[in-house]
Amino acid sequence: MTIPLRGLEMRSTITADGVMDLRLVEAAVADPAADEVLVRMEATPINPTDIGLMFGPSDLGSLESGTADGLPRLTARVPAGAMSFLRLRLGQSLRVGVEGAGTVVGAGERMRHLEGRRVAVLGDGCFAQFRTISGDACLELPDDVSAAEGASALVNPLTALGIVETLRRNGGRAMVHTAAASSLGKMLVRLAAEEGIVLVNVVRRPEQAEMLQAIGAQHVLDSSAPDFKDRLVETIASTGAMTCFDAVGGKLTGRILWAMEQAASRSATSYSRYGTAAMKRAYVYGTLDPAPVEIGRGIGLTWSVSGWLLFDFLRDLDAVAQARLHDRVRDGVRTIFASEYGHPIGLADALSPEVVADYARRRTGPKVLIDPQLGLS
Repeated sequence: MTIPLRGLEMRSTITADGVMDLRLVEAAVADPAADEVLVRMEATPINPTDIGLMFGPSDLGSLESGTADGLPRLTARVPAGAMSFLRLRLGQSLRVGVEGAGTVVGAGERMRHLEGRRVAVLGDGCFAQFRTISGDACLELPDDVSAAEGASALVNPLTALGIVETLRRNGGRAMVHTAAASSLGKMLVRLAAEEGIVLVNVVRRPEQAEMLQAIGAQHVLDSSAPDFKDRLVETIASTGAMTCFDAVGGKLTGRILWAMEQAASRSATSYSRYGTAAMKRAYVYGTLDPAPVEIGRGIGLTWSVSGWLLFDFLRDLDAVAQARLHDRVRDGVRTIFASEYGHPIGLADALSPEVVADYARRRTGPKVLIDPQLGLS
């Protein structure tokens, strides 16, 4: 194909006067360096992390649509109280979209073997018609895997594998996982079954619990149920799940740590003013609840709460370990690591206020998939 000199991509800016500006721009298509490839982007999902970058802490109730240079644009007000946290972001035009898939249409001299291949891509700027990126950031997909099937082949699958690896490094064989009805949660159910990990799944609604049970989840707790607290203690006591990977935050993190301490106290043989000696760990990797994480009393002093970020986990791996994870993802892209999508939308559609209102709710269900080539020349 003839490679155009310019292509469309999505950019997000927050200005010093408190305006979020999300727009499509026409940008130069960069020639790939020796270790880079040029990918014609054909499918890219809207992940929660993308929504966070797109809109930041702006008030979506103030969203206004318009155009800039003839291309779609959205603006919204950023609350004054949030501006102090954005000091290093102000005025920067940031590329949006953390992953996707497409066809390599150009390659540097050290990446010629990828030319013409379909690849999954991990790196900012995937909400674009074309993306020039390091070949090392690409996962070559099997011939029979479409771009849509490979679009979510990296962030959630590598997160699921990273969570299991982190648990094992701490000597754990059981864990609690919140927001478990998500795409990642369903992957973890399948992966845990294959890896022999005991998984305690926490969801927010009865229908989510039924959905997870239908795909084989053994331990599913509905946090809206009146007996949730008691059932959480009982399930942790029976499974020994003293590690939690929490995508919610807020009060839920502390409630789970409290339940772990209650479960651990059942096997204690003597009193200690410091609580039990059982180490209780919570890794907060998402903030679906925007309220501060609350850790109450009654959990003893043997505990830790920390953030968990996929990119930090990957940075600590050597090339051999990363290749091993990529092989695992490639082998399971249609099974363990499969994702569900609705009908694809175009880049311009993603800037429609009606469409934003739908995907910004971060609901459970099929993910929104962008086809960057759809509806644009």
